[in-house]
Amino acid sequence: MDFAKVAAKRLGAVVVLLLTLSVLTYALLALAPGGPEEALLGDRASTPETRAAIRALYHLDEPFPVRYWEWLTGALSGDFGSSIYFRQPVLSVIGDRLPVTTTLAGFAILLTLAVGIPAGLAAGLRRSGVLDQGITFSTLVALAFPPFGIALVLLYTFGVALQWVPIYGSDQISNYVLPATALAMGQTAIVIRQTRAAALDVGGQDYVTFAKARGLPRLRIWGSYSLRNAALPVLTVAGLLAAGNLTGAVFVEQAFSLPGLGSLLIQAVNQKDIPLVQALVLLGGAVVIAVNLLVDLAYMVVDPRVRHGASTRAEA
Repeated sequence: MDFAKVAAKRLGAVVVLLLTLSVLTYALLALAPGGPEEALLGDRASTPETRAAIRALYHLDEPFPVRYWEWLTGALSGDFGSSIYFRQPVLSVIGDRLPVTTTLAGFAILLTLAVGIPAGLAAGLRRSGVLDQGITFSTLVALAFPPFGIALVLLYTFGVALQWVPIYGSDQISNYVLPATALAMGQTAIVIRQTRAAALDVGGQDYVTFAKARGLPRLRIWGSYSLRNAALPVLTVAGLLAAGNLTGAVFVEQAFSLPGLGSLLIQAVNQKDIPLVQALVLLGGAVVIAVNLLVDLAYMVVDPRVRHGASTRAEA
């Protein structure tokens, strides 16, 4: 099996996954009680003719297979339709919100890795010591609080009481300090624990023991021998967290009133805005798939054994 066949197989799996995701999402929205016309009209009085006209305008009176096929053929050509609620092209609505979520997600993952990896390595190097116990206890505390609760505490303490940072807005980098911190705290604890476990596992390997017996400095042992081997599980966790930041920062965006994709998804679901929900769900699925692919590529860069194994399978 050569690389072309492997790539084709993976591409086929991606297509099937996204297609299944789109069918399930469209079906669940279609089967849910209520409809977009009720969300658009709200509490205003309306006649059956008015509701029928709205349904006809957005082709909601057509059978489910027909509606889905029309949406699918348009999506394959790059046209995801128009938002029922915003009355704008779906891609335009998402494009307006995307920079907010990407900035928040990027800031949060940088904080997570900048704090989590050094702290996890420090705890692993000093197993059962005071530093290790303190870091481990801190991770338990961070994991015990949900991001939404952390967001409220940070919002009141640093935004309201101390007034160190702004509590609303999305046009300055300072607006993302508290949201990114709230999002990163629990994730940092996960990275710390994963890095610590990987460091402990690598620290017990024979080549590390031999390097210590040769009298090599600890910094060189961990920098040249151990860090790359301990990086593989950390890369996996970091990739999952990065994808989660882009697709699941709903509660943090809600707490800080950030107009990102998370708050947009909640609004779209409440309004039964089927084209917008479809595009957001597919975007989330594509992000998860892309991040997993990047993690696989990073494996080959970090660990030569993975690269050699992939080449051997391709030649077989």
